[in-house]
Amino acid sequence: MKVSDAHGVRRIAETSVGVLDRSVAVIDAVQHGARTHAGVVAATGLPRTTAHRLLGSLELHGMVEHIVGWGYRLGPRLLQIAAATLQEPSLRAVAHPVLERLAETTGESAQLYVRSLGGRVCVDGVESSSELRTFVPVGTELPIWVGSAGKVFMAWTGEPARSELVALARALTAATPVEDRLHRQLATVRRQGWASSAGEREDGVGSVSAPVVGHHDELVAVVSISGPTSRVSRIGARRYAPDVTTAAREIEASLGERGPDDFP
Repeated sequence: MKVSDAHGVRRIAETSVGVLDRSVAVIDAVQHGARTHAGVVAATGLPRTTAHRLLGSLELHGMVEHIVGWGYRLGPRLLQIAAATLQEPSLRAVAHPVLERLAETTGESAQLYVRSLGGRVCVDGVESSSELRTFVPVGTELPIWVGSAGKVFMAWTGEPARSELVALARALTAATPVEDRLHRQLATVRRQGWASSAGEREDGVGSVSAPVVGHHDELVAVVSISGPTSRVSRIGARRYAPDVTTAAREIEASLGERGPDDFP
């Protein structure tokens, strides 16, 4: 659990391993939008020399990386650890049957996305049986700032990181929302609990997505269906939204009911 003081500085969780506590605090600060050395100091309350030393060590181990002209961000080692975790059966094991039912119910292809360092990555999918269909291969990484699944990830990202993601958005098609229009759509997504997209990432492709939320209100994954905009249009999205949100709730319930020992 993340705790902040009255000035918004995250208090460092204290265990018997102080250097680990401080290192995790630095990673947490970078994850939530602190890009500069000064930003990490402000977010953690650590002395400047301590923050500098920890950032250097974390960069050496690949836990954070420094981009010239941009600042610090989460490093490739964390992505590798996350990818290894996703290979474990828990999330995919409980989600796959739900994706199969979702694809059968809607007649469209169903996908499961998780956040990656560069955007979002498809970790499971079930292809539609329709002759005219869309399909996202497992392992495909897509931008975080475009498409219905991307909008869910952004809508469930706290500030100031959300605004930074919006600032990165660029139009891929004439329908891609950017800047103020994207900000307004994200507010709607968070309010209604699902997102839609029609030709925003690729002309002729529509999608509807909903969040899978964990025990501590953290975003675990995003469930989506995708298909041609002749069927999955912006107006038609409301027809699919109840099935997609129900699928997300089913995955949440299954994750809550089963522990690590329940999986082969």
